[in-house]
Amino acid sequence: MPERMRILSGIRPTGRFHLGNYLGAARNWVTLQDDYDCYYFIADYHALTTEPDGHKAEDKVFDVTSDLLAVGIDPSRSVVYQQSKVPEVAELSLLLSMVTPLSWVMRTPAFKEKAKLHPDNVNVGLLSYPILQGADIVIVKGEGVPVGKDQLAHLELIREVARRFNRTYTPVFPEPRALLTEWPVIKGTDGKQRMSKTVGNIVGVTDEPEVLRNRSRATRARATCARSTSSSSTTGSTTGTCAARHRSAATTRRSCSPTA
Repeated sequence: MPERMRILSGIRPTGRFHLGNYLGAARNWVTLQDDYDCYYFIADYHALTTEPDGHKAEDKVFDVTSDLLAVGIDPSRSVVYQQSKVPEVAELSLLLSMVTPLSWVMRTPAFKEKAKLHPDNVNVGLLSYPILQGADIVIVKGEGVPVGKDQLAHLELIREVARRFNRTYTPVFPEPRALLTEWPVIKGTDGKQRMSKTVGNIVGVTDEPEVLRNRSRATRARATCARSTSSSSTTGSTTGTCAARHRSAATTRRSCSPTA
């Protein structure tokens, strides 16, 4: 039987699963277990780049792990672990950073996007995020990484870092390649950005039914409004319908905050 390719993916413990997590990643991870040697981890170090209070991230590790198991990640078929429980990851990240030019990490689009989202917390960890990602991948000798096209720049940087490390010392790490997946980009309830707990535009899969219904209504109202606006700009006509829908959506948002 041929040896299966080893792949790795991780998820930050920033809260319970939302539809974007499930439809955009976890559902695919479950399927990948059939054909690959899978490593899935809870990226609690990565969570600290946007949530500096480690206690908050620690409290969410159990929730995210239970969500992964609930959707079908099987510990008997995949390796599931917590990033910070493998201290060698942080050590390797430091060593990789020593062979990585500053200009390489500064050109990654994700850093610029995160800096805009968190202007009061643009920390060094956020800048070196791709180096830590690289350590996550190469420490398990990951050969493939399931990613969407928006992550290709990060993966190419990781390949360059692994290549330079191997040249500087000795060939140790494989250069991971992208396993391009057709993950759908799930937009959030604001209808503008990708669904994200950090942005606060999510539909949580563990929310109460009434919360789910209210958020779905608000999302549909924005989608209809966007289509109406597009149509109006084409025909030159304007109506007050969108304004009314926006007011309705705002009322829905105020009424659908989940309970603790």
